[in-house]
Amino acid sequence: MTWHDRSIDAVFEDVDSDTNGISTDEAERRLEEVGANEITSEEGRGALEVLVSQFTSGLVLILVGAAVLSVAVGHVVDAGLITIILLANGVFGFVQEYRAEQSLEALRKLAAPNVTVHRDGTRQEIDITEIVPGDVLVLEQGDAVPADARVVESASLQVDEAPLTGESVPVEKLTGELDSETPLAERENMVYRGTTVTRGRSKAVVVETGMATEMGTIATELAEAETRQTPLQHDLDRLGRRIGFGVVVLSALVVPFLVFRGTALLSAALAAISLAVAAIPEGLPAVVTLTLALGVQQMADENALVRTLPAVESLGSVDVVCTDKTGTLTEGQMHVARLWVHDEVIDESFDPDDDRVGTLLRIGALCNDADDERGEPTEQALRQAAIEAGIDVAALRNDTPREDEVPFSSDRKRMATVHTDRIRVKGAPEVVLERSTHVLTACGVVELDNATRNRIREQVETFADDALRVLAFADKPTDDGGDPEDNLVFVGLQGLIDPARPEVADAIAETHIAGINVKMITGDNRLTARAIGREVGIESDVLTGPELDAMDDAELRERVKDVDIYARATPSHKVRILRALQDDGRTVAMTGDGVNDAPALKNADVGIAMGVRGTDVAKQASDIILLDDNYATIKNAIRRGRTIFDNVWKFVAYLLSANLAEVLLVFVASLFGYLILPAVQLLWINLLTDGLPALALGADSASGDVMRREPRESADGIIDRPMTALMGGVGLTTTVVLLGVMFLTLDGAPEVTPYAMSMVFTGFVVFEFAKLYVVRWSRGTSPLTNPWLAGAVLASFVLHLSVLYTPLNQYFGTVPLSIGDWGQLLAALAVAFPGFLGIAWYVRRSTREHRTAQNRTGDKPHRQEDNERQKGTTERGQDAR
Repeated sequence: MTWHDRSIDAVFEDVDSDTNGISTDEAERRLEEVGANEITSEEGRGALEVLVSQFTSGLVLILVGAAVLSVAVGHVVDAGLITIILLANGVFGFVQEYRAEQSLEALRKLAAPNVTVHRDGTRQEIDITEIVPGDVLVLEQGDAVPADARVVESASLQVDEAPLTGESVPVEKLTGELDSETPLAERENMVYRGTTVTRGRSKAVVVETGMATEMGTIATELAEAETRQTPLQHDLDRLGRRIGFGVVVLSALVVPFLVFRGTALLSAALAAISLAVAAIPEGLPAVVTLTLALGVQQMADENALVRTLPAVESLGSVDVVCTDKTGTLTEGQMHVARLWVHDEVIDESFDPDDDRVGTLLRIGALCNDADDERGEPTEQALRQAAIEAGIDVAALRNDTPREDEVPFSSDRKRMATVHTDRIRVKGAPEVVLERSTHVLTACGVVELDNATRNRIREQVETFADDALRVLAFADKPTDDGGDPEDNLVFVGLQGLIDPARPEVADAIAETHIAGINVKMITGDNRLTARAIGREVGIESDVLTGPELDAMDDAELRERVKDVDIYARATPSHKVRILRALQDDGRTVAMTGDGVNDAPALKNADVGIAMGVRGTDVAKQASDIILLDDNYATIKNAIRRGRTIFDNVWKFVAYLLSANLAEVLLVFVASLFGYLILPAVQLLWINLLTDGLPALALGADSASGDVMRREPRESADGIIDRPMTALMGGVGLTTTVVLLGVMFLTLDGAPEVTPYAMSMVFTGFVVFEFAKLYVVRWSRGTSPLTNPWLAGAVLASFVLHLSVLYTPLNQYFGTVPLSIGDWGQLLAALAVAFPGFLGIAWYVRRSTREHRTAQNRTGDKPHRQEDNERQKGTTERGQDAR
């Protein structure tokens, strides 16, 4: 039901109430009927839910199956190692994600304020949760609006609706009827839950409470939104399914083949288990988790709280950032940007010693109800401008006391205060100008002629074109007689704006260079949106909410490719824009702080909420919370996300090339009747190489071009063509050389000997350590820039020596190797290493060519057009600065 398009009498009739409110007994009855006035937002994840989520990926489930199979055939040690790996992965992930949930809970504001209502014909204070439809609210400056209500009485009432609509300027509230098609941001006869009274007072009859309010509607939409997988989660799940399928196919082929050749069924089953263990990268989930956890910790140090680990990597792969304006790109408070005094525009320092400027600023400070603690944002800005210019406002007000006032109203569009010496007036320029007969010039007060009036009107239009909110100021002597607001001396204009954060332009410039399209979505008007966009480096056509409403989804999908600024947008508009982008194959991040941002935060691939200004609903809907509300932190997070993906790419390529080599080696050897690497040795190789060295890869610093690349295509997956080439080439080279080592050390023996097994086993470990540096170089990382890697290799090598030269060798079926044996292994590495380098060089070159081709042709042509357009804007903005 709509409430803004009917008379007040009709509204009272519909809610069965009147100006005296309802009785306490009736309120209790309605409370039982409609429920408490609460927003039941999405609950945070509990400890058990976070813990269970660590064991649901495809790879983890395959490992569980391998552990069970190992126990079934009596290989308890193998099953124990798999279980240890699974538990370590789960614990690391649980600790990081549960800590984030607890931090989010600490951010929530739990206090429920009391509100004033008319009940039983008297004013009463009640708990906000006890409000019901039909209650008559008493609202005053500073009050939070507790429910959706129709305005019944208004005395200079203004409400800050930025948390709901994104409108940065407080909205004046009236009592009349409006057209049924009036947008939410323009419903001047309604007040909504989650907004704040900034000026005046009012009575309003409650029409909706709890989940039926506009805020409740948003909360409902959040609950219905599906949780989207991040690109990394999708890639790892797909990898798990493929490996699982491969393990089943291999086992189905190998066991019957070996039994047909006369191998005992138990030995054939052991070979199948070895192949399964060889195929599964046991350490991959743990290494991914720890790498993401490391990124989370680093981001926490940079004032970003990450609620889910994969969101870090996902942020690094976004190609569109949709951002709110108010409080995110801007400071979230009004500021005097420019002054006009007779024939002079001042946009830098304001000198109060100039008689015209000083008079203008003092009028703004005296014709003003704001103080240190509260006040309407525009009046706070006028007061602050005087203070920053060096005027002692407190002393000024004390020396120039107010004797009377004529308050502001929407009909009059002005405010006047009467002081002992002069009458001060501020208001809409056309109103103040109409009532002025003189103007203050550098030479004193002169008559205001038509030419000067026209110049003032032109200046007002110029300020308005720059999205400044313009106020005019005038005064006259108190003893002038007549109407206190007639025969005024026009003093000047003040242009106000909610200014852009100083660091935002550079942050957006860097995201443009990184190939990321930035779109601003705001509830403000077209002029304001365009001006702020220009200031921060976002320039395009502006699409308004009503224009968007007139489009179907297909037309919107085309328009979002070209439009980067959206004005007069509602929550539903934001979600439509995001879905249009996602339907077009874009990976979208959304930043915001208001209730109005929550649906977009929830539906985005990555939702980024503001921790200081942000509402609880927005924080709960997000993946990442900026603890300092600094947009520049997003740039750091994107850099961190891309670096993490690079590191994940490196150790996935490293791990899977090892697994491929293990599978090929075990499979080919089994065809000749040799079980050259039993499951326990394969697990040791994987644990040794997938452990500390792989973790050290996760600590690699960012490569030099990490923020100069196009975002990766999510359709490519983590296993792209360069990785496939690296895995295949390096894995095949390792297999061929180590098969040679096997046959040389077997020397014709009919069965595998402990010596041959130890040589192949150790050779594989040595090859893997050398391959670490090759993989890093193939991704553009200097081989010697990570000191942690050298330490990890050394520690892992010492661990491997322990299974050769200590009593542990009886559990691994190994024997000590001589110096000569080590010489043979180094010779084998010398044979393989040129092949490793050649493959890495090919991958390095093909990666560069692939990126160049993407940039030149673009898998999505509109992405390149977006980025070229925005990079051009960035360059022009930097030149201007």
